[in-house]
Amino acid sequence: MALSFFGLATFLFLSLDTEYGFNSPAYAAVSEGVEITYGSVIKLMHEKTRFRLHSHDVPYGSGSGQQSVTGFPNVDDSNSYWIVKRIPESSAKQGEEIKSGTIIRLQHMRTRKWLHSHLHMSPISGNLEVSGFGDDNNSDTGDYWRLEIEGSGKSWKQDQKVRLRHVDTGGYLHSHNKKFSRIAGGQQEVCGVRDKRPDNIWLASEGVYLPVSASK
Repeated sequence: MALSFFGLATFLFLSLDTEYGFNSPAYAAVSEGVEITYGSVIKLMHEKTRFRLHSHDVPYGSGSGQQSVTGFPNVDDSNSYWIVKRIPESSAKQGEEIKSGTIIRLQHMRTRKWLHSHLHMSPISGNLEVSGFGDDNNSDTGDYWRLEIEGSGKSWKQDQKVRLRHVDTGGYLHSHNKKFSRIAGGQQEVCGVRDKRPDNIWLASEGVYLPVSASK
């Protein structure tokens, strides 16, 4: 069953504010151009295939054996929600906008794993594996992704074309129409590649977005 926007907003209110030290109301984004801020819960849509970045409690059968990350075809699935988080070294606050070039982390809302990459080979194409790793108290630099906004935009907005480049490996978050037949039948591979391609482009789509904080 899909998690409702109300349920997501309640989750934000009860838990996310404790990390950043203050409360901020959440709202469902219903139009283009909404700012994406720290603490927002979003779905990332792969521009070329329209699949959503997805994870679930199913390990890869090869490579690292960590939790698998895939592209999911259906919009209405709660395992495609990711929380936008700062890195531990950052002093960013909940509700702050996110500029191009910023290093962020994405935490899978259901399983609490971090979007992660490393030098293991991805299971279908043999590129860099992308996995789910760690938990609320366990994260490392393999979870760090640099936001690169396409075009002239300076801060991240909904439906804006972006790339996410993995800090440790230099690989761009990537997907394509190569699909799994067993562990995640019908879902497509998500991996990392080191060169810019059209298949590197993602857009923030559905989600619950925290409004930009007035405090600086």
